[in-house]
Amino acid sequence: MSQGYQSIFRADLFQGQVALVTGGGTGIGRCIAHELASLGAHVVVAGRREEPLHAVVGEIASAGGSASAQPLNIRDDEAVSAAVHGVVAAQGRLDLLVNNAGGQFVAGAEEIRPKGWRAVVDTNLNGTFWVTQAAFNAWMGEHGGSVVSIVADMWNGFPGMSHTGAARAGVVNLTKTLAVEWASRGVRVNAVAPGLVLSSGMKTYPPDVLEMVLPLMKKSPAARLGTEAEISAAVTYLLSPAAAFTTGETMRVDGGGSLAKVPMLPMDPHDRMPPWSGFHLDADGPEGLSHT
Repeated sequence: MSQGYQSIFRADLFQGQVALVTGGGTGIGRCIAHELASLGAHVVVAGRREEPLHAVVGEIASAGGSASAQPLNIRDDEAVSAAVHGVVAAQGRLDLLVNNAGGQFVAGAEEIRPKGWRAVVDTNLNGTFWVTQAAFNAWMGEHGGSVVSIVADMWNGFPGMSHTGAARAGVVNLTKTLAVEWASRGVRVNAVAPGLVLSSGMKTYPPDVLEMVLPLMKKSPAARLGTEAEISAAVTYLLSPAAAFTTGETMRVDGGGSLAKVPMLPMDPHDRMPPWSGFHLDADGPEGLSHT
């Protein structure tokens, strides 16, 4: 049996609870699914492609956890509602929701075609809303729960990805709104904004984009890329009872990168902020990139 996920949290933190992680077949979502399962939750791993979902379910089972796969296109509101209600029917509850599914591509604002714009906004903003609304209507509205959405470092705009910048900013505002509307129903709603993270998702970007990553990394106060496990730990905290008085917030997990304005003072190279990763199946990123 695999050694399993090395979480910083106690092993029975989510014992008996059910978590739904969208985009759970790859990258950060896969890591989050592993950590929640290692803490006792039954994790429903959702995404459009079935093959990676079943692979993650197998990984979790090999590590001694409990998981199941749920094929899901979050753009389809009717399919989302049916799937989430199906999860509740099958598992008997839905305590935790992680809206991790998303996608974007690099393009100047003047180059983005209507179809591309709609696809990104439909996935990152609308899809997040459909899944969250369905979770509330299917279970959380009557029984309470905790929601965490993954957004992005778009605080200074998002040149080259205006579509996802607009959509992620919408999710941040939606997080605040739902936190207020649903507080009396026992539902907490928060978000996590990762900075540059070394994950399999980076492999989807063209080489010229990846060439920009190293200089940006050196400008970060942390002087490195983040790990998937560092994002997962923030998500786990916000889902946990330790964050019982936290709702409507977006936690930046970016090594201080969002504080680094351009132009900025040169930063001396250093290794004083070493990475941490408890993910036993941590994936390598694109060739030539590392956390340090």
